[in-house]
Amino acid sequence: MAAVVNTFIAFMKGGAFLLTGNVAMFAEMMHSFGDAANQFFVFIGSALSKKAPTPRFPNGFGRLVNLVVLGAILIVGILAYETIKEGWHHILHPTESGGIVIVLVVLLVAFLLEMFVLYKAGKEVLHEAHVTGGFWAPLTKSFANLNRAKPATKLVFMEDIVATVGNLLAALAVIIAYFTDFLAIEGMVSILIGLMMFYVVVRVFLENARGVIGETDEQMLNHIAYLISDNPKIKDIKTLEVVKEGEYLHVETLLEIDRTLTFDKIDDIQEDLSKLLLSQPGVTDVVISFDEDDGVKSWKHHKEPPTTLKTHDAK
Repeated sequence: MAAVVNTFIAFMKGGAFLLTGNVAMFAEMMHSFGDAANQFFVFIGSALSKKAPTPRFPNGFGRLVNLVVLGAILIVGILAYETIKEGWHHILHPTESGGIVIVLVVLLVAFLLEMFVLYKAGKEVLHEAHVTGGFWAPLTKSFANLNRAKPATKLVFMEDIVATVGNLLAALAVIIAYFTDFLAIEGMVSILIGLMMFYVVVRVFLENARGVIGETDEQMLNHIAYLISDNPKIKDIKTLEVVKEGEYLHVETLLEIDRTLTFDKIDDIQEDLSKLLLSQPGVTDVVISFDEDDGVKSWKHHKEPPTTLKTHDAK
C-alpha cells in the first residue's frame, strides 16, 4: 500500500514540478520516488524471506529482508544527494516559480495520503509490538514501540514520517517565497528534506546491518529465560541465545536438569518447552539441549519477571 501510494504521489509531484518549476516540489518528487522504490524492494524482500528452509539453505531466508533493505536505502541515499545538490543550486541562483495553487493542492493531497499510510504503518507497529490502544495510538504509542516492529514496517513508518513533515515544509516554503520574495527558502527546504532522507538512510542502514550479522533480542531473551526458569524441572540455564533472523526469532538453549530423570521424562520436558517457546511472538525455530545439573548457578538474568507478552498458536 505504501509503495503504490508513494508512486502515485511521486508522479503527481513530478507533474506539478514540470508545470511550475518549483524546486521544493522537485525535492518532494525525488523523496516520493525514493520511498516508492524502497518500499517495492522491501515488499519483495519480505515476501522472499518467508520461504521455507531448503537443503542448501537449512537456516532459511529470514535475513534476506535485511539484505534487501540495505540495498534499497542506497537508492534513497542517491536521491537525497540529488535533492541537496538541487537545493544548493537554487540558493545560489534563486528563480521564481509559479503555479502556487497547483503546488499547494498537490502538497495537500500528498499530505493526506501520507498521513493515511503513516496511520496504517503505526497500526502495524503496534500489532507487531503487541500493544493495544485507542484511535490515536498509531500516531502516539507507535514511536515508543518502533524498535519492536519488523524491519519492513519500521522502514515504511520512518519514511512516511519524513514524507509527511516534508510536505508541510515544502508548503511553508512555497507560501513564504510567494508572499515575501525570499526565493532561497525553497532551496533551503530542499536541503532540509534531503538531510532528513539521509537520516533515514543512516538509521535504517545501521539497524539492518545488525540484522544481517545477527542481533540478540534482549527483551525476548529475558522473557524466554523467565519462562524456562519457571519450569520446576529445569535446574539452570547454561546458555541461551535469542537471535533475530529478519522478521523472526531463533532460540537455542542448553539447560541443566536432574541427572536422575529418565529419557521419557526428558523428552516430555523438551516437548512442553518447545510448544511454549514456539507460542511466543516471532519465535519460529527452537533448539533445546540438555546437560546434567552441576550444582552451580550460571544464569542470573531472570530475577525479575519481564513485561507480559501475548502468545500465538505454535505451528
